Amino acid sequence: MKRFLVLAFIVSSLFGNDQIPGSIQRRPILLKGGILHTISGDVLKGYDLLFANGKIVRIDKEILPSPETEVIDIYDIHVTPGFIVPVSQLGLVEIGLVKQSRDFAEIGDLNPNVRANISYNPDSEIIPVTRSNGVLLANVNPASGRISGQSSLMMLDGWTWEDATLMHPTALHLNWPNMRISKSKGPKDTEQKQREKIQKEIQALDDFIREAKAYDKRTSVKLLNSVEKQIVDIRLASMKPYIRGAKPFFIHANEVRQMEAAIRWGNKHQLEVVIVGGRDAWRITDMLVQYNIPVILQNVLTTPMRRFEPIHRPYETPKILAENGIRFCIAPITGYPHNGNIRNLPYEAAMAVRHGLDMEDGLRSITLSAAEILGVEEKVGSLDNGKDATFFLSDGNPLEITSTVVKAFIQGREVDLGDRHKSLYEKYKEKYRQLGKIEQ
Repeated sequence: MKRFLVLAFIVSSLFGNDQIPGSIQRRPILLKGGILHTISGDVLKGYDLLFANGKIVRIDKEILPSPETEVIDIYDIHVTPGFIVPVSQLGLVEIGLVKQSRDFAEIGDLNPNVRANISYNPDSEIIPVTRSNGVLLANVNPASGRISGQSSLMMLDGWTWEDATLMHPTALHLNWPNMRISKSKGPKDTEQKQREKIQKEIQALDDFIREAKAYDKRTSVKLLNSVEKQIVDIRLASMKPYIRGAKPFFIHANEVRQMEAAIRWGNKHQLEVVIVGGRDAWRITDMLVQYNIPVILQNVLTTPMRRFEPIHRPYETPKILAENGIRFCIAPITGYPHNGNIRNLPYEAAMAVRHGLDMEDGLRSITLSAAEILGVEEKVGSLDNGKDATFFLSDGNPLEITSTVVKAFIQGREVDLGDRHKSLYEKYKEKYRQLGKIEQ
């Protein structure tokens, strides 16, 4: 036990940031004369934004502040809702090759009872780096087995996981079976056996859904009658909001066959389905429209899946989805070993804009569209009266790589924008200044 405590202390010291979370907003703050990217409406130039008690109170021109209001002049500064990462393992894994810093997987194939937020590490060194690029909210999810568990939407500021949790649960994550049929395998894996294996995996999902529905019906009747004590099955009990359609299944699938099978499976069981990954989504737009399936599109900044596809196909997929009226948001490649890539979220949207997606749709794809798919559009995702004061200020267009985030607020709390990258930059700039390698 003593060795374990020592090891835990060493790991937390090595992989923890030293930043202090922002304080609760004590007085109103008025941002005067900025460029407001409302997302839900027009871009407002020269407007003021007043927020108090962590909420946006008013957006207008020439707002007169009260005596206790702090006034900040933001002329020519852009104000944008905090970017939202819709899927990630941020805070669940620090360094992929260090086992003690990984906490995103559980043993077993079906773990719907697993909660992501209780494993979230608010001291992760990756959080400040991600926050410095305008990403203020992250939906974190487990990533193992067939049903991985429930994701949680986390604010990237807070002393504890309880402080950081904005909403739990947001969805149940399901990794759809690989449906590729290989013709190059040996006699033990014939095409017929491969198909039988796929069918067996889908059948196991069918059986689990039916078992969960039967459990829900059985426990509901017994609770009403209160005749006998019900033995709780935490796996089946945690399925209730999902089999009732109150919360969605986030089904991770990329190929056409996977997505088609997943959509039909969800429709058969009357489940709310969101496709995560969706690299082939541009090939099944009619089906996505028919069943009204949202897509969390990953892999925009990547190469095509097949050799015959144009090199720019992943960059153009957001435009294709938008033109077909498909609800979608953009997410970077995340999880082990790509967890540090979360900070690249605005660049994924920027590449989509460069290849035909409207600028407004590009910003929406990482703000309000993500909030809608996660079911938190009443709280975050746009600059509107009554919503959380969760936004950032930048000295240029928020999708431009040259723009710098100069201030950020989460529920009205100003957050520290320092990070390890910035401290190392200052350190080595001073080193080479002292060595005479750069000018004073």
